[in-house]
Amino acid sequence: MTLDALKSANRVMGIKQVSKAVKRGDAENVFLADDADVRVTEPLMKLCEEHSVPVEHAATMADLGHACGIEVGAAAAAVLKQPIC
Repeated sequence: MTLDALKSANRVMGIKQVSKAVKRGDAENVFLADDADVRVTEPLMKLCEEHSVPVEHAATMADLGHACGIEVGAAAAAVLKQPIC
């Protein structure tokens, strides 16, 4: 999955919201910014491994924030699973 997928996907942003989505089983894919603080991203990385959620990397927080359609950087974002109708 690419950063472009975030533009039109149902998503959440930020470490706390992404962590909640992973714990609930709602996250299909997680994106982490490579320039984000490791103390912040490492626990989320481990959580994704525990829940078998694929992790993609973005070069910068600014790139990730831009892909999410916000004007500030984002350390993490998750594409949410589509509800089955």
